[in-house]
Amino acid sequence: MKRLARAFAEAAFTLWLLATLCFALLHAAPGGPFDVEKAAPPEVQAALARQYRLDQSLPSQYIHWLGDLAHGDLGPSFQYPDYRVSELIVLALPVTALCGGIALALAIGLGVPLGLLAAQRRGRGLDRVLMGLSGLGLAVPKFVVAPLLVLVFAVALHWLPGGGWDRTSLWTLLRSAALPAIALSLPNLAYCARIARAGFIEALGSDYVRAARARGYSQARIVLVHALGPALLPVLAWLGPALINIVSGSAVVEQVFGIPGMGRYFVQGALNRDYTLVLGVVLVVGALIVLINAATDGLRAWIDPRLREE
Repeated sequence: MKRLARAFAEAAFTLWLLATLCFALLHAAPGGPFDVEKAAPPEVQAALARQYRLDQSLPSQYIHWLGDLAHGDLGPSFQYPDYRVSELIVLALPVTALCGGIALALAIGLGVPLGLLAAQRRGRGLDRVLMGLSGLGLAVPKFVVAPLLVLVFAVALHWLPGGGWDRTSLWTLLRSAALPAIALSLPNLAYCARIARAGFIEALGSDYVRAARARGYSQARIVLVHALGPALLPVLAWLGPALINIVSGSAVVEQVFGIPGMGRYFVQGALNRDYTLVLGVVLVVGALIVLINAATDGLRAWIDPRLREE
């Protein structure tokens, strides 16, 4: 119980520190959310500043924002006056979650088998080809991969839509998410394959695997029963950074494909000085990262008895 309370307190402190730094950096940047209203009469500008508390001192704005946050209110959006920030996040989070979930599933579902295949062919031609391709996947940035996918699958082959978000049916939704998810998954797929390869090489060369081979067990049983669990421990440790990579990459990918997700709202909010929108996205993403890290730590402890003893 004490351990759970300490973990909750650390997570709350991390989110508060993240939000405070973001609040300070946003207000320190030049410009304001209503700079485009320069042609408006002074009384209109004053009314807008008063409505959004921008006429108050920075410490007063910060205290009011923390008070609203304590009541679960992320505040109004400056650039979307008809929406609260929480409403925009409710609309955008499923979009990012769907693309990110598919991307992570592709990275793990393909990366682990490819890593196993490379580990079993260590030092041979197939291993060199797979690791060379993974290095290429890590080197090419997402803002290059995304337009190339559009050119190949949307413009040349006409297989998938090159942008937009069609919620008409499940099929059109999956088609809309396909290319963004592939663009997000490729660097993570390459990294996962490398990590899985290293994990399987270590596991397949361990004493307990050699003992299993001496007992005459089949290769499939050795891999699935004896080597898979220990080999997946580095992959589970990588899930937290992989999530951060997917969330940060979503800003670029969603801009390229015109998808109304969290990353796109974050970029637009930062460009338009929409303080409350940016802070809301940062808090939600930070909370998700904390939860994912806690879940991966739990999975690692469940697989590795040494971590449970610690």
